[in-house]
Amino acid sequence: MSRTLRLATLAVGALLIVSACSSGATATPTPTAAPSSAAPSGSASSAPSTTAAASPTTAITVPAGQLIFDGKLVVCSDIPYPPQEFFDAQGNPIGSDIEIAQEIAKRLGLTAVIQNSVFDTIILAVTGGKCDIIVSAQNINPDRVKQVDMIPYFQAGQSFVVAKGNPKGIKTSDDLCGNVVGVESGTTELDYLQGTGDYKGQGLSAACTVKGKPAITIKTFQKDSDALLALQAGQVNAYFADSPVAGYYTVQHPDQFELSGVTLAVAREGISVSKDHTGLRDAVQATLVSMIDDGTYLNILKKYGDDAGAITSDVAKQLNQSK
Repeated sequence: MSRTLRLATLAVGALLIVSACSSGATATPTPTAAPSSAAPSGSASSAPSTTAAASPTTAITVPAGQLIFDGKLVVCSDIPYPPQEFFDAQGNPIGSDIEIAQEIAKRLGLTAVIQNSVFDTIILAVTGGKCDIIVSAQNINPDRVKQVDMIPYFQAGQSFVVAKGNPKGIKTSDDLCGNVVGVESGTTELDYLQGTGDYKGQGLSAACTVKGKPAITIKTFQKDSDALLALQAGQVNAYFADSPVAGYYTVQHPDQFELSGVTLAVAREGISVSKDHTGLRDAVQATLVSMIDDGTYLNILKKYGDDAGAITSDVAKQLNQSK
C-alpha cells in the first residue's frame, strides 16, 4: 500500500488489538460528524460512517447512474493506517484520506459513507460495486491501473520501523538480510520484499541471496496494524510501511519504536475508480483539483502532519501516472 497520525494516549498494543478485530461493514450506515481535530484514539468500528452533505461549492456533479446509491459517495478505505485513515475515540474514521474523501463528497453535493475494507481485496470492492471510490494510500502501479483508473492525490516513500535501540542494527537494506520483516498483504511493500509486481526481479530478499547473504523472512498480515503489533511483540525484527505511517508510529511511541534509517523511493498514491464510471472519475478528479487550487487540500494534510506528501493540481490531472 503505499499509503502520518494516530494514537496519542493509548498503548499501541491495545489500539491495534481493538482495530485489528474490526470487520468491513454493517448493513446500515451510521451518521457521524466530520472530525474537528486530529486527536487519535484506538477505538474501532466496523460500521460505515457517513457525514452530512453540504451544498456543493462547485458546479461539478456526478452523472446519473454512476453511483451505488443516489446522494451518497461510498468510499472504501483500509483502516487503520494512520495518519491517513484511523479511528477516533468514538470509533469514527478520521485522517487525511478520510477528510479528503469527505470534502470531495461535500463539493459534489453528496453524503460521504466510509467503508472499512481489507486492502488486498479493496480493488475487487470497487469493481464489484461495493464502493464508489477507494481512498486508501494506494500506490499507482501498472497492475492496479489495468483494473481501475487512479487519480493522483498524494505521494510517499517507504520506511522500516524497528524496536527502540534498533537491536538488530538495521541501517541499510543489506542489514535486512536474515531478518524477519512484517508487512501488510496486497501492498507494494510486499512486492518490494519478494520481488513481485513493480519490483519483479529486483526484490530486497533476492538482493540478499545474490550477495551470498541469508534471505529476508517475510511475514504477511491482513491488516497493517497487525504487522506493527508483531514488531511490538518481538515476532518480527522490522515493520515495513509507507514513510508517513512509519514516522507517525515512531513519533507517537518513541519509547517503543524508531525508524531504521532505510528509506526507499517516493511513489504517487491514487484515488481509484471503476473504469466503467468515467463520469464519476472525472467529477472526483475535477473536485480534487479545485481543493488543491483553493488551499483546502493542503490544510487537510497539514492538520494531520501529511503536508510533505502534497502534490500540485497539475499532478492531480495526470490520470494513472505513477511519476
